[in-house]
Amino acid sequence: MPPTFVIQLLQKADSYNAFILLCDCTMIFLHKWKLLAIALATNLTILLSLAVGDIKLWQEIDWLDIVGESGVCLLTILWLAFTLNSRPKGSVTTLLALGLGLIFIGSFQDLMDEVIAIPETSIWRGSIESTLMPVGLIVLTLALYHWHKEQLLFSQERRRKEQNLREYRLQDQLTGLGDARFLQQQLEQQLEHCRQQQQPLTLVLLDLDQFDTINRRFGHAEGDRLLKELTELLLLNLRRCDLLCRYAGDRFAVLLPGAGEQLATQLSSQLQDAVSHFAYKTTQGESVYHSASVGVATDTGHTPESLIDLATQRLLTAKDSRAPRAA
Repeated sequence: MPPTFVIQLLQKADSYNAFILLCDCTMIFLHKWKLLAIALATNLTILLSLAVGDIKLWQEIDWLDIVGESGVCLLTILWLAFTLNSRPKGSVTTLLALGLGLIFIGSFQDLMDEVIAIPETSIWRGSIESTLMPVGLIVLTLALYHWHKEQLLFSQERRRKEQNLREYRLQDQLTGLGDARFLQQQLEQQLEHCRQQQQPLTLVLLDLDQFDTINRRFGHAEGDRLLKELTELLLLNLRRCDLLCRYAGDRFAVLLPGAGEQLATQLSSQLQDAVSHFAYKTTQGESVYHSASVGVATDTGHTPESLIDLATQRLLTAKDSRAPRAA
């Protein structure tokens, strides 16, 4: 059941503003026991002060001190309210509440000293603020330290999620490989790295011949399954340093760092042999064989775009040479 002041707020105030205020205050209700404990400690402080002292006369009160010390109490309780209203339950929240609570009670006792005359011989005089204030500051410092560590962990987790999201957006959802944008990104980085290391870099584009026939004969679901199994096949036939991407449709791209044109030609030939010897089993139990054409382009000062264009041209030339000729 909502507290009475919330019901009155909803009745008297504008409904939209009341709803926003209610949402903003719901978190603090999770910490009602902390607030109750501080309220009880505050009342106990008042009772103990009255038990050992007498209320000062009006002319004995230093109002300037009361304004200053009551301001400290008000600010401390506001910090406590803001903190509890912005944090869930937990050990760090408990430390923050404890530290601010001790500082508040110590400040409040200092305020009580301004309106209640406590005998000089009383052990109660000045003992609360001189004890609780430094202890509260130590606890608050410890809480802020753990809060800082907590925020660092949150920042690391946020950066990790952002990185995963960026990588997910550059990922082909069918095969799990990087897509054409990811290839472009990696190609730029690898070109710079290989040139600094004075190592060759070769890009291979591999395209399945007459892949559309399986889609026409067996449906696109079979074509998708074939691409998934071919992905695993190609990965098994690559070096650990090589990068395989799905460039577009049934076209794959392989980035071969440290491989010159001769080695890249051998590796691409091995990929073609692996594809041609792979018997794809359809759901109907039929074995389907495919061949693949490749275009190999080794970096000789190219830009990423020109290297892709060169590999594409050589791939199209290879596909034309493998296409069946009309009788």
